[in-house]
Amino acid sequence: MGLLSKKDSKLILDPLADNNPITIQVLGICSALAITAQLKASIVMSISVLFVMGVGNVVISLIRNIIPSKIRIIVQLTVVAALVIIVDLVLKAFAYELSKELSVFVGLIITNCIIMGRFEAFALGNGPWRSFLDGIGNAAGYGVILIIVGFFRELLGSGTLLGIKVLGDPIEKTGLYAIGYENNGFMLLSPMALIVVGLIIWVQRSRNKALIED
Repeated sequence: MGLLSKKDSKLILDPLADNNPITIQVLGICSALAITAQLKASIVMSISVLFVMGVGNVVISLIRNIIPSKIRIIVQLTVVAALVIIVDLVLKAFAYELSKELSVFVGLIITNCIIMGRFEAFALGNGPWRSFLDGIGNAAGYGVILIIVGFFRELLGSGTLLGIKVLGDPIEKTGLYAIGYENNGFMLLSPMALIVVGLIIWVQRSRNKALIED
């Protein structure tokens, strides 16, 4: 018997595809629009949410039986706020420039619908291990979409990936720019993130007809 049962495996695998928090549940859209103009920012935000959801779900699960029902939302906000502060301090210590670029969006992890939704819908009713898997799975599903959107927006909008010029130099006219290629500046605008997410949803649903019926 493996480390994960089939039921536990679904907690990680389902949010990556058929129950993705962004493309299926339509949660966490704001950050997908705001910080995906650069792949690096998308990756850092994904890792941040992975940490907050994984640890947060475990903490909420451990204290679920002693949280008074009337203040459970306040307790959940306190837990997620503490974890976000840790993330923010780590970013400022080791990636200060990037922390300035993400600025307020790191703080807005506190109000991310996916995190609060999993606290409320899963961690409050399940044990620490399954809650951890649920948090990791949903954060990974969220992160995959952010990284895909960030990849295409930076590549087509700036001609770079992680700040590295991959299509050539637009000033010196090397690479694709030598044959007349121009960066699509519209890809750096927030509405284009919504269009890319829409295309991902279209591809996902065209491959799985059951999602259309639902």
